[in-house]
Amino acid sequence: MSIKHSLIASCLAVAALSSGVVHAQAYPSKPVRFIVTYPAGGSSDVMARIIGKKLTEMWGQQVLVDSRPGAAGAVGMEYAAKQAPDGYTFLLGNFGPVLANPLLNKVKYDVDKEFVPVSQITRAANILVIPNTLPVKNVRELVALAKKNPGMTYATSGPGSMSHLIGEMFKREAKVDITTVPYQGGVFSIAAVQGGHIMMMFSDAPPVMGNLKAGKLKALAVTSGQRTPFTPELPTLAEQGVKGFDAANWWGIMFPAGVQKAMVDKVSTDLGKALSDAEVKKNLGTMAIEAVYSPPEQFAAFIQSERKRWGDVIREAKIGGTQ
Repeated sequence: MSIKHSLIASCLAVAALSSGVVHAQAYPSKPVRFIVTYPAGGSSDVMARIIGKKLTEMWGQQVLVDSRPGAAGAVGMEYAAKQAPDGYTFLLGNFGPVLANPLLNKVKYDVDKEFVPVSQITRAANILVIPNTLPVKNVRELVALAKKNPGMTYATSGPGSMSHLIGEMFKREAKVDITTVPYQGGVFSIAAVQGGHIMMMFSDAPPVMGNLKAGKLKALAVTSGQRTPFTPELPTLAEQGVKGFDAANWWGIMFPAGVQKAMVDKVSTDLGKALSDAEVKKNLGTMAIEAVYSPPEQFAAFIQSERKRWGDVIREAKIGGTQ
């Protein structure tokens, strides 16, 4: 190659590199869609709007929440997987559609092949509640009672729900024989426990907080590995003898596979900044949801470890259509 041609090639390479840097620095340069797999008005939708508003402020570009509900989150997952990997569509995925659904049922999306983890952003512990009439004061006494009364019931908001899977994990880790009673939604299951028809339930925090404050239910523990800032007086299951117990719902941001790494890294970094904002934390806290940030590699490893852990629970309990 002549010196002239060599210089031209070098200049073109520098120009291409500079163009890429400028492009990365300008991103995002137009509105971004934020796909949510659950209906408008629910906790996922509200969470997306809280975080989307902050990102809109940071980027100077609108973050538009796009609800695609249906089939326990599968509809939104399938839709998001088919979007162009240009960095202008990302997904709010959580424990159900990202992890539990593929373990429980045959789905038309592959999380590992069709999505790129960006960041875990939040988590929310469940609360173990019992009727006021049940004569126990803590988890150790509940476990002892369950061992004396095999088949003691626990309510769930439906087969394969978080309340169901946590109940199965408790059954396994506490070595008790308890029987699931599924209801069509949390309202009915909570009412059954409150009425003393069912002996326990692992519930999302918001639906039971009013009942707990009114003295209509008794709370024994949170299901997370550490106490939560929303119910600091409630000990964990692990603190009360169920060693190593740690179960919580979680949410994270994912891109369709193929998005440039520079875009993934920028969104992840900006999410970290957004989640450290006091107003964002406060607004999430109204739903008893805790801001928890992790970068892409850490979030990807977390998904894999969660899949292994819950896969073991699901297989042992023999639940779901993939068994």
